[in-house]
Amino acid sequence: MTHTPDGPAAEESAALHKKAWDVLVPARADYLAGVSPHYDEIFHDIAQRTEHAGSLGKTDIAALVVWKRLSAQTRWVTALMSLPDTQVRAVTERTVTAVRDTTLTRSEAARTGRGIIWELPGFRTGDALASAVLTAAAPKRMAVYDRRVQHALDTLGLTLTPTPGRYGRYLQLLETLLHHRPPHAGDWTARDLDTALYWTGTGPPAPAVTTQQHADQHKHTPAL
Repeated sequence: MTHTPDGPAAEESAALHKKAWDVLVPARADYLAGVSPHYDEIFHDIAQRTEHAGSLGKTDIAALVVWKRLSAQTRWVTALMSLPDTQVRAVTERTVTAVRDTTLTRSEAARTGRGIIWELPGFRTGDALASAVLTAAAPKRMAVYDRRVQHALDTLGLTLTPTPGRYGRYLQLLETLLHHRPPHAGDWTARDLDTALYWTGTGPPAPAVTTQQHADQHKHTPAL
């Protein structure tokens, strides 16, 4: 249940959410215009496979690592790949069941699923890959989290601390935002919100350096 403050606190909260939506609606439009419609094909394929299989295997997780552009040159990858796929699927099957459990609130399901996937190597710190797995398991309920999303939340004045249980609190925050969705925003999902936050937190691209500019910079750089 979403707690709604009363009095001045309610007015302040309403103003904060309005400010957030004023940024997120155009950010979502810019995301759709600026990102290739084919970029998320890997994610959608995994979500469809998970819908039918009820679990994710090592191949699915490896594809999500690529999709999230995470480094595979880490010890946890070796540890995960050394496990039998049946063991990985046994854990992810429980995770899928948890995040799809509609008797739980969105944040409770997120917290439960995050606690289960923690059992696998690579999911014990950070929430980027874990959130991708949980979102592939329940794309209409869960949402992806990463440092760009965190930057956007900080920019919008929406508090999300890094203490344990962050992913569950993240989904509660998104639930609150959806509860205060303005009419012109349409029928957003948590996944729509995370893409808008991602785009908000990415920031403008660095200006490209032309060949001539590179040559000029090299020419004026003293030798060490």
